[in-house]
Amino acid sequence: MAKLAPRDLAQVLSKLPPQNNKNVIVGFDTADDAGVFRLTDEIALVLTVDFFTPVADDPEVYGQVAAINALNDVYAMGGTPLTALSVVGYPQNGDWDVLGKILAGGQKAMNAENVVVIGGHSIDDPEMKFGYAVTGVVHPDKVVTNAGAKPGDVLILTKPIGTGAISTGVKYGKASKKAVDAAIAAMTTSAARASKAMQDAGANACTDVTGFGLLGHAYEMAKASNITLEIGSASVPLLPDVLELIEQKMLTRGDKNNRAYVGETVRISEGVSSEMQSALFDPQTAGGLLISLETEMAKQFLSEIEDAKVIGRVSTRDEYLIRVI
Repeated sequence: MAKLAPRDLAQVLSKLPPQNNKNVIVGFDTADDAGVFRLTDEIALVLTVDFFTPVADDPEVYGQVAAINALNDVYAMGGTPLTALSVVGYPQNGDWDVLGKILAGGQKAMNAENVVVIGGHSIDDPEMKFGYAVTGVVHPDKVVTNAGAKPGDVLILTKPIGTGAISTGVKYGKASKKAVDAAIAAMTTSAARASKAMQDAGANACTDVTGFGLLGHAYEMAKASNITLEIGSASVPLLPDVLELIEQKMLTRGDKNNRAYVGETVRISEGVSSEMQSALFDPQTAGGLLISLETEMAKQFLSEIEDAKVIGRVSTRDEYLIRVI
């Protein structure tokens, strides 16, 4: 299931009347990963919701991925998730054992992160969908948003990209077992450790790379921070066989939608292959964190999170929000 085209969604949201509440720390105006609402001087709520159609043949794995995908939104804000509500769309005449396995897989993943599933909502839907609304907490002064990237920072990505292309490859019988196993491993890896490490290192900004692809979410960070991100395409980690699958046209609608979303704000060098460009726009499920950190603190972060890679740097805003070389 593709997300609504981000450009169209942004136009709709821009027409909504403003909500003036002094306790809203993060709303939807900066397209961040979760909303943040101040309860007291010491506690703020972090709230998010995400659900999607199956991304794995194994129902338990599907449930697990859905849980991690939702939890990572809270981790991206520097928050600690506490509770979750399941969101279920399932056919009335479906196999109930399958739904039970989906729910069990999701709950197992939630419980492993010390999160309690306390309820949910379901509807009769011919197209299966599953996910969670998650509530967490964070100190109001320690929220990490996508709006704080500063010139001179380095840009770090904590997971390889390509889950969209691999999922499409699975659908058409083109993806290898190696690629599928690597994608599942990435999608079921929690951002909890990376979140703690980035907080310890004093991250200036962070966003979770999901449905809008690496460049879509980088665009949101650059726009919110009023800076330019310079990304080295050769430094961006890829899951196995991603470029080969893209060459075989294993793409989702998100490739086109995400390109339209960033529009003319991105400058991509001629030397970047068309396949690599598509990988950069590829929608991700339970993707990595994109983090903006001061150079010296980035060394500390990279020593703790071994799979993380430096993929670029932050510079003063120029005519483009993103430059890809």
